[in-house]
Formats: sequence, structure tokens, C-alpha cells
Amino acid sequence: MTTYSPGRDLRWLLLRPWVLVGRLVEVLWQLGSLAVVLVIQGSSPKPEVQKRLAQKILATLTGLGPCFIKVGQSLSTRPDLVRRDWLEQLTQLQDNLPPFPHAIALATIEQELGGPADQLFEHFPGHPVAAASLGQVYKAQLADGHWVAVKVQRPNLPYLLRRDLVIIRLLAVAAAPVLPLNLGFGLGDIIDEFGRSLFAEIDYRQEADNAERFAQLFSHNPEVTVPRVERLLSAERVLTTSWINGTKLQERQVLEARQLDPSALIRTGVIAGLQQLLEFGYFHADPHPGNLFALPGKTGALGHVAYVDFGMMDSISDSDRLTLTGAVVHLINRDFASLAKDFVDLGFLNPNTDLAPIVPALEEVLGGALGDNVGSFNFKAITDRFSELMYAYPFRVPARFALIIRAVVSQEGLALRLDPSFRIIRVAYPYVAKRLLAGDTAEMREKLLEVLFDSEGRLQLERLESLLAVVENDESAVGAELLPVAGAGLKLLLGQEGRSIRERLLLTLVRDDRLNTEDLRGLLELLGRTFAPQRMVRRLRDQLFTRLNPLAA
Repeated sequence: MTTYSPGRDLRWLLLRPWVLVGRLVEVLWQLGSLAVVLVIQGSSPKPEVQKRLAQKILATLTGLGPCFIKVGQSLSTRPDLVRRDWLEQLTQLQDNLPPFPHAIALATIEQELGGPADQLFEHFPGHPVAAASLGQVYKAQLADGHWVAVKVQRPNLPYLLRRDLVIIRLLAVAAAPVLPLNLGFGLGDIIDEFGRSLFAEIDYRQEADNAERFAQLFSHNPEVTVPRVERLLSAERVLTTSWINGTKLQERQVLEARQLDPSALIRTGVIAGLQQLLEFGYFHADPHPGNLFALPGKTGALGHVAYVDFGMMDSISDSDRLTLTGAVVHLINRDFASLAKDFVDLGFLNPNTDLAPIVPALEEVLGGALGDNVGSFNFKAITDRFSELMYAYPFRVPARFALIIRAVVSQEGLALRLDPSFRIIRVAYPYVAKRLLAGDTAEMREKLLEVLFDSEGRLQLERLESLLAVVENDESAVGAELLPVAGAGLKLLLGQEGRSIRERLLLTLVRDDRLNTEDLRGLLELLGRTFAPQRMVRRLRDQLFTRLNPLAA
């Protein structure tokens, strides 16, 4: 059995009561003991006490095995939720766990690849360079001189995962009614999604497919590197890829000491994540610091990063992608009525839900978190308030969004670790704004119409001005971003794809059976102010000066 099925696996464990009872007692004892210690000593101001607590958390999760280690990995990316002195220990869960015996790894390689390691590789070391929750990695050399990463799976994983997932699911569903979130039975669905992703992660043949698909998506993006899969040296429990010489995205001081720009690397990671979610519909669901490496070089304001470990991947439907893109726009435009409908479309609210009381609640929670500008927005403020909202209103977390939320939360956690002042929306909104203004796909053109015109067909000039201002002030801009965006917009407006926009503009001009030039005059004035030659020349000069003079930053 190499797939996850909650009903079947529950029956499997119930038929082995000696396994179920013994493991349940062990889990409850370990977690209960940890909880007692944290309650008693967690508020201590002494650094040595907090260090011991962090070590106990690490030891408890490590001792409980792969499923619990995965939970700890998620926490290790959240410096806004977990004490920093605890994070130093939890980050070891990413790739610094105790390895399993080398002899077992060699036996697995021989069984999976049909020959001993010393015959398959020019050089194979006697110990791994890293050990994670599901496997350990060796740095080996091929006959042609290339260095490769050889990942070998831990023994007996299907049994361990199946046993612990059943127990975690039983405990979670039993505790759901008393949790301070209105999740209900949806918590079991979320765990099921987690279980399916874990079982997909232990089939390295699937991971090889994932890596090659991911590499193809980013094949024209110089900022993102994906290791090459060595198919002849890969199987179900062994995966061989090209070796990545990089620096883990873990500590800002380490990156700066190696002349790497943490802010540029964050921007690349966030934009790549947005491309995966909103453009490709296929995303890396586990972007923790152990799976992302900084590489030398920059492309404009963007750093170069490499992704590794493609076991936990997922897809998002076209309809969800479009709705999420619209939700970002609705949030920034403070259109909370449309945002409430987005929640319905995404499955967070039942279609029969009365949205009248929810719209002002969303405005209070999300509008307050947004503040006066995009840069003040942060997910920590939202998650704190959203817990109250989910308890008071009939929100649910759809199972299909479990990995999406994990990916976004991990991405922001990684960014906050490198830069506590980072705001993910500050990068996300310019990305969406540029895609909208370029109108490069039918779905983007549809959303652009929704942004530019209200329900009565009137042109929303303040929204267009907001989009242009966001693009102009984009921190990740490679150059004068307004010029290529303007070119793409003009091409759209005059081309065949822009027919619907031209029709809407004409309807705006001829409204109520009379010619109305107010909107057109306002549009021309806005474009004149934005693209005034003196302003564009000044902006180009400032950007050039900044890039040539490192002290200007």
C-alpha cells in the first residue's frame, strides 16, 4: 500500500490494536509532557531555560518521527509565531536530523538501482551531508566528473506514516470542537490532504517528474535554477540530481557575509511563488529554508535562487487561480463585497451564506490590517484577527487549500526570517498590477475590465491611477517598468484582444444617449501626468544612478 486512504488505513490500524494503543499512549505521553513543561517554564526570561525548552521541543518532535517532524518544519518558518531562540533549534528539522545507518542506505541503493553504489558512482562518500524527515542526501561524483545529490529514503516509511497519520487524524477530529477556530469536520479533510501529499512525497519517481515539470516552467527565468534529474540513477526510493552549490536561505548574516543580497533573494522567492500560484497553477508546497538556496548573481533587483526537493507539489485549478488574482485586486481596492464573493467562489463560505454581515466584518479585519498603504499589510495581523472571524462566521478551510496556505505561510515565514520588516503584499500587488495592465491572457483582460469599470460601466480612473503608481514604485523593478507595461497596454488596446476594452471605452463615452467626454479627458490627463517625458527621464536617471552607485541604496 503506497497511497493514503483514511478509511482503509483506519481499518488497518484498528485490526492491530497492539500497535494503535501502544503508539497512541506514546504520542499522548510525549506531547503531554512537552505541554506541561512549556506551560510551567515557557514564560521564563532566562535564556538558558528557553534554550533547554527549544532542545526539548526538537527532541520530542524528532523522537515522534516523520509526521511530527513535518509539523515542526512548518513552525520553523514562522518567526512571528515561534520565539527566535526556539527557531534556532527547530530549523535543524529541515536537514540536520540524525541519519539512519549508512549500510541501510547502501542496501537501498543496490536494491533500487540494481548495483552497488561504488560501481554506479565514481565516488560515493561514507556518510550523508544532510538528513531530513523522509531521507538523507549524499554528495557523490559521476564518471564524467559531475557532482550529484543522491537522496535515499528512510526505511519502513509507508508503515510509519500510515500509523501516525491515522492517530493524528483521530486526535485532531476529537479535538476539533474545542479548538478556537470554526473548522469543524474540515480539519479531518485538511489532514487527509496532508497525508496524500506525504505519500506522494515518498515516491521519488513522482518527485523526478515534478522536478522536470517545474524546471520546464522556469526554463526562461534566469533567476530560478532547478537541479537536473539523473533518470538512470533514480528509482522509487532513490533520487539523483545535479548538485547545487548554494547558500541556504536561513540567516541574513551568512548571506551578507557571502556578498548576497537578502532583499533581492526574498523578492525572487515571492515573485516565483506568485508565478506558481497565479500563472502556472503548479506550485512548490514546501519552500522552507532547507529547500531554497541562494546563488551568486542578480538580474536587476532580483537575486538568483535554486529550488530543491520536489516531493510536496500541488496544482491549483484555473478558476481558483483567476479568483485568487481577483481577490488580491479586490483587497487592495478595498472592494470587500467582491472579496466576500471570492471567498464563496473559493469554498471558504457556503454559497447560501448571507454575506450582508460578513462584508463589514471583512472590512474591519482586513481593512485594518491593510492600513493606509499596501506596505503596511502583513499576514500575521490577518491570521490573528481572522481566527476571531472564523469563529464568529461560517468560514471553512477547503481541503484543497491546505497546501496553498502552507506554501504562502512558509514563503512569508522565510522572508520574515531574513527581513522582519518584509511585507509580502508589497511584492504581490505590483506583480498582479503589471499582469493586469499588460492583459496578456484572456483571464487577465477579464479582470482588467472588472477593475477599470464599475457595475454601471463608468471608468474608474482612481483605480487605474493606483495600478500605475504601484508599477512605478515597484521595489522589484528591473528598470523603468512603466515603459514596457505601457507598451504592452497600448498593444492590447489597439490589437484584436483589446476589442472588449475598446467597446467598454466607447460605451463610457456615449452614455445616457449623449456624448460624455469627462472620463476620456480624465484618462488623457492621467496618462499625460504619468508618462510625461521629463518625469520618465528623471526616473530613468535616478534608477541608473542607484544601480551604478552602491552607496545610494
